[in-house]
Amino acid sequence: MTAAPGGGAVLSLDTLVRLGRASRVPARDPQLRLSLPDGMTAPLGCDAVAAPAHLGPLITPRLPRVGCVYADQSRWWWLVPSDSDYAMDWPAPAQYATGALVPEVTRLIHRPDGTVPYTPPIPLYLALCQAMGTTPTWSRPITA
Repeated sequence: MTAAPGGGAVLSLDTLVRLGRASRVPARDPQLRLSLPDGMTAPLGCDAVAAPAHLGPLITPRLPRVGCVYADQSRWWWLVPSDSDYAMDWPAPAQYATGALVPEVTRLIHRPDGTVPYTPPIPLYLALCQAMGTTPTWSRPITA
């Protein structure tokens, strides 16, 4: 936040985007943060994207790189860099979890080589759209 002429405060666009996202996050109890495996770092922060568990084996082979993947009883969760929901309308029934906060206990089912836990978000988005039979939002016709 910086001072505006006349003494008022000015919020940056980044701050406004984060505040807007925070207001859209539904309250869920309890929330658990996905933990990184030993030796991994998340230099870009972590969010998570979930899809129904039966779609996980269809989505993963379509990805150029698979980061950390977690599973609970009904979903698979892929770690993505923070803010991977910016300007992306993830297709339902996919779920986006800011801060990698998830509602259930999960187990790690895939750990990538190296120290970075991320699955690239755009290929994941496209694979999810394909598996769910949804057209990516940027490919849909514009209606008046």
